[in-house]
Amino acid sequence: MSASIRRNDSTAKNYQTFILVGIPGTQEYDLWVAFPLCVLFVLTLLGNVVILLVIKAEKSLHQPMYIFLSILACSDLGLSMSTMPTILGVYWFDSKEISFNACITQMFFIHLFQWVESGILVAMAFDRFIAIRDPLRYTALLPNSVIGQIGIAVVFRGFCLIFPLPFLIKRLPFCRSNVLSHSYCLHPDAMKLACADIKVNVLYGLIIVICTLVLDAVVILVSYILILKMVLGIASHRERLKALDTCVSHICTILIFYVPMIGVSVVHRFGRHLSPIVHMLMANIYIAVPPVLNPIVYSVKTQQIRQRIRKIFQCRKVRT
Repeated sequence: MSASIRRNDSTAKNYQTFILVGIPGTQEYDLWVAFPLCVLFVLTLLGNVVILLVIKAEKSLHQPMYIFLSILACSDLGLSMSTMPTILGVYWFDSKEISFNACITQMFFIHLFQWVESGILVAMAFDRFIAIRDPLRYTALLPNSVIGQIGIAVVFRGFCLIFPLPFLIKRLPFCRSNVLSHSYCLHPDAMKLACADIKVNVLYGLIIVICTLVLDAVVILVSYILILKMVLGIASHRERLKALDTCVSHICTILIFYVPMIGVSVVHRFGRHLSPIVHMLMANIYIAVPPVLNPIVYSVKTQQIRQRIRKIFQCRKVRT
């Protein structure tokens, strides 16, 4: 009798909303936290849109590397627009409640854009390998049709891997708690709240990580080992530096993508004794910082992009 009562209570208590959280114990400072996050969001939108417009307008940038960069910018925009409005709502308007379906939709797009970005970083590593190995046939080996196919394949891979995720979450009952650990919805965070067996979710999450992050990291590492081997085979010291310089932006983007992700994973796994503030700051850095840094890195390191941006601002000054 008591067991059936507990089952009935659990069924009756199946939550249909989740509660997002800000930085614990600092509610009076939420507006001060919201302001820099809002600035980062605006800079992300501005920076990535400018990159897209510059690549579209500058014919000399209609090359494989910059087409991949434009896909990366679209991915950063998608990730930012999927998360930042919710995060700002939590800190600015104390809007912490999110419906179950909205949460599932958000986690779908967050993970989709993450895996798309990971795939594009692999494509960019392959692009750098081709550019250094066979510079004279670079554009011939990577025509726009091939770039388009690679872009579609990366997005399709991400979609296929993430597609089962909403269904795996939706089948779970949530009767213990509905308070998430972050200001946005992630699959690992939500599944821990379920009052049912989550082995399938854990296993599928592990498969996704192996098929994306681990595999992509290995491919990127192998690509750069081959690139370094080719560069060391160049006789001229000046040509070596020139070849390596073309890879600097991509290496920075890889670090910007992987370091926060590894940092969040390490903090979650080994930093349980740390303050909740550390966990929340790492979670916000993981989502908010990479999309704003990528356009800055490429604007600083790519002369054509830098010159085009300068021209845009000079034209505006002349008009004013």
